[in-house]
Amino acid sequence: MENRSTGIAILNPDKCKPNKCKQERKRSCPVVRTGKLCIEVLPTSKDARISEELCIGCGICVKKCPFGAIEIINLPKSLDKYTTHRYGLNSFKLHRLPVPRPGEVLGLVGTNGIGKSTALKILAGQLKPNLGRFNKPPAWPEILAYFRGSELQSYFIHLLEDKLKAIIKPQDVEDIQRQYDGKSVREVLEQIDEKGMKEELCVDLELNNVLDSNIGYLSGGELQRFAIAVLAMQNADIYIFDEPSSFLDVKQRLKAAKVIRSLIRPDSYVIVVEHDLSVLDYLSDHICCLYGKPRAYGVVTLPFSVREGINIFLSGFIPTENLRFRDDSLTFKVVETPQESGDEIGMYARYRYPSMARTLGKFKLQVIDGEFTDSQIIVMLGENGTGKTTFIKMLANHFKHNSNVEIPKLHVSYKAQKIRLPASTVGDCLHMKIRDSCTHPQFVTDVMKPLQIEELKDREVTNLSGGEQQRVALCLCLGQPADIYLVDEPSAYLDSEQRIVAAKVIKRFILHAKKTAFVVEHDFIMATYLADKVIVYEGKPSVDCIANSPQSLLGGMNLFLSQLDITFRRDPTNYRPRINKLNSIKDREQKAAGSYYYLDD
Repeated sequence: MENRSTGIAILNPDKCKPNKCKQERKRSCPVVRTGKLCIEVLPTSKDARISEELCIGCGICVKKCPFGAIEIINLPKSLDKYTTHRYGLNSFKLHRLPVPRPGEVLGLVGTNGIGKSTALKILAGQLKPNLGRFNKPPAWPEILAYFRGSELQSYFIHLLEDKLKAIIKPQDVEDIQRQYDGKSVREVLEQIDEKGMKEELCVDLELNNVLDSNIGYLSGGELQRFAIAVLAMQNADIYIFDEPSSFLDVKQRLKAAKVIRSLIRPDSYVIVVEHDLSVLDYLSDHICCLYGKPRAYGVVTLPFSVREGINIFLSGFIPTENLRFRDDSLTFKVVETPQESGDEIGMYARYRYPSMARTLGKFKLQVIDGEFTDSQIIVMLGENGTGKTTFIKMLANHFKHNSNVEIPKLHVSYKAQKIRLPASTVGDCLHMKIRDSCTHPQFVTDVMKPLQIEELKDREVTNLSGGEQQRVALCLCLGQPADIYLVDEPSAYLDSEQRIVAAKVIKRFILHAKKTAFVVEHDFIMATYLADKVIVYEGKPSVDCIANSPQSLLGGMNLFLSQLDITFRRDPTNYRPRINKLNSIKDREQKAAGSYYYLDD
């Protein structure tokens, strides 16, 4: 009977130290013991090579490797004929490609390390697909023959004939900062503007305040909006945006989405990778999901409708392929918390903070006094520059140093917006900061395992990606013994799946520990899942703002969304919030009823 799956050996070069385990390898691997070179170490090589033809997939080397550098992945044999690109032996490979369509926005959703950026480089013409033959890459005629009969054949033909011009906004906006450092925003935009849209885009993307600023000194949000403007001003046929909502607040994300959709023409392609599912829903016309094993292999599905594609990603099951790629489905059923019911009020400790004010240069923040309880998460909603981080720091200082607090001094644990970790391994960092917590079974179960911290313990902090640093910082914050946890933008750098996991971790930890958390969050799905109460910010950003008292989730969301003039409905399958298209029937009905946001019955 034909084997329905095939094993692929993945070797992590960062962990592999072949010279230290040569004798152990000879004793353990059955194939090597017979004299065959299944696991080979060349004198000039820094890592081992595992023959995928000889490897029998026994998994002994995985258990024996003291550095955790080897992993055996079982792939469906049917995927072999769909291999689009592979970087090398024992390394990542991508199966299939997204299929863009002219006149539509194609959205890509999947975890980090699953091949989205690789697919974008191939579609932009920056990377030639090798069909898995990294030793002897095929020529373009063979590649075109491979895609014969699909929409990608004509796409690549036009790309090769220079009939299609592709431009890409990189995932790391600091690449653009390095490219244009020393020049002003105005200078670059005037030089690049090919459509005469500079004035209009500067208004839509709120760039007028930074036109004379040096690009090297722009913040993350300003850089992101500048990068989107740079692409939108150019004449091109293929526009590719890799994570365009990073560093932006909710209002700016929607404005950026409208700018991206304005690039649609009957003959243009627009491709977007986005981890904020509500923005991806608002942006896209079709969705391709990517699944697989991060840093091992990735598989691209066929295009689905927006609702169906996102729901397939959340459910973890692809009906067209009869394949499950995640054990658990993800749902977002959110209801009002019962903490305000009469019998339960006495069960919670109640605290108050007074009215406060802070002036930073020309910026003024007025905080209205409020009340909160333990086992409660208060989410702060507002635009960038309204003082959310300032309020977090004010709360931290108030509870640490104010002797007029009506309650005993509260201990505070703070995760800053900008992550700064000590230069050491992750394991040493955890031992130094939260030694007691990281050995406590409840903390390991509730926090460390879901955030996959064990996999990072031997890694150097300086070598971690942004998402990995975020997970470590969140673990360090929750591991500190405290009464109040202040968490600033926990979703930054995390992919869609990790954001949901992080939200569940925070919610479960706060509930079990009977503590309080104040969270600043711009991802609307994550914010609504977390929030028991919300603090809505009003006023003019960077000038004069007010932080309102904590209020109910429904009332706060309605106030916040009315400021943005958008409405949300809920998907009946998994209850995720979905943005209504502007002036759609549902949008007009909800605005007329004053119901910008509603909870489940």
